[in-house]
Amino acid sequence: MPESAVMTAEPRILRTQAEKDLLDLWRRKPERADSAAIATLRDAAIARFDKAGLPHRRVEEYKYTDLRALLKTVPPLAGRADVEAARAAAGPAAEGEVRLVFVDGHFEPALSGALPKGVTVESLANLLPHGHTLGDRLGLSATAMQDPLVGLNTAFMRDGVVIRVAARTKVAERIAIEHVATGAHAAFLRHAVAVEDLAEVTIVERYRGPADAASHVNEVVELTIGDGATVHWVKLQTEGLAAAHFSTLVVDLSEKAELDHFALGAGAAVARAQVFARFSGEHATLSTRAATLLEGRRHADATLVVDHAVPHGTSRELYRAVIDGEAKSVFQGKIVVRQHAQKTDGKMASNAVLLTDAAEAMNKPELEIFADDVVCGHGATAGELDERLKFYLMSRGIPAAEAETLLIMAFLGEAVDTIADEALRDQVTAEIEAWLERRAAAKAA
Repeated sequence: MPESAVMTAEPRILRTQAEKDLLDLWRRKPERADSAAIATLRDAAIARFDKAGLPHRRVEEYKYTDLRALLKTVPPLAGRADVEAARAAAGPAAEGEVRLVFVDGHFEPALSGALPKGVTVESLANLLPHGHTLGDRLGLSATAMQDPLVGLNTAFMRDGVVIRVAARTKVAERIAIEHVATGAHAAFLRHAVAVEDLAEVTIVERYRGPADAASHVNEVVELTIGDGATVHWVKLQTEGLAAAHFSTLVVDLSEKAELDHFALGAGAAVARAQVFARFSGEHATLSTRAATLLEGRRHADATLVVDHAVPHGTSRELYRAVIDGEAKSVFQGKIVVRQHAQKTDGKMASNAVLLTDAAEAMNKPELEIFADDVVCGHGATAGELDERLKFYLMSRGIPAAEAETLLIMAFLGEAVDTIADEALRDQVTAEIEAWLERRAAAKAA
């Protein structure tokens, strides 16, 4: 072959099996009645993926979570389950909640409850053919839209809910978005939630599925909080340990808006939870906390970007991880304070407990401050349980395993105990206790 031909040959792109699966999903995608605007968004997103592939360690934001290596395959999209099978998978509704049920990524209105006054809910699947009605609800953050996982969600999103809480509405019931996987299926969900001025609501998300199901979830929530509105948001991810779970919460906070956010990650073999929060109104408050429980060879990544774009914003971030076996925990947190965002008060902390010598914790906290009248700080720690405290408990007659459990519960307590809703706080505590009981039983076996 002539040398000139060799020099000008296009490099061959080597695809991983997961990348091939995703491109195959695109080629086999079902016929959709998308509007022209939505179709354009999808085409642009899949073109970016086709060019770049899954993010890998040379992409700074994914340096510690190389999805090209971690994600082995992607299962096919699920069809809609019959109503009775969906009802059995969803189970009964919790007291004091209005449920919005998804089974294998499909919204099931027949299993969902009557809506409180002042709350409207529409299925995203029904709105996608009318893209103009979603123009102010999708793609809120230019930064988030460039993220590879958000791009894949944009390409493949099939269903979700568009929720609107009317101004000055105080919603007494919790709104529960329940996601149930019945097997090894892929689900791409997009939710858009608008809480208008002076409204208040509690929203809880739950993700669960069979213990051995290699399901794949990619979820994006776009949340706008109006002036003086308050949102309490709790997410519980307890999927099977063969699953892959990727979630992105994009938040826009208006003047005097408040978001109290908590996430529990106690499932999935590979997980990444992202939060992109922007302060667009003064005197807004953000509190985000997380508890991550890892065992075996699981890998979990918590990535956070808080953008203080206006003055007088307050943000608090507290992330706690308990890591057992050969598991790996990643925390990447960044607080950005823009030049005009004076009087910003931001504090971020990530703390990890390593229960074995093979457990790993990677922390990367960052501050980017362009203003000069701010109070900001960050901290990160990783270490073993305090043997002195464990010995103290054991000296009082408490068995070693129970002493460890008490110390772990105390470690996670600071993140969990501030959940405002007592029933949700009890649910989170019960999930943590169940995880600890399984760990104790495995050690005893």
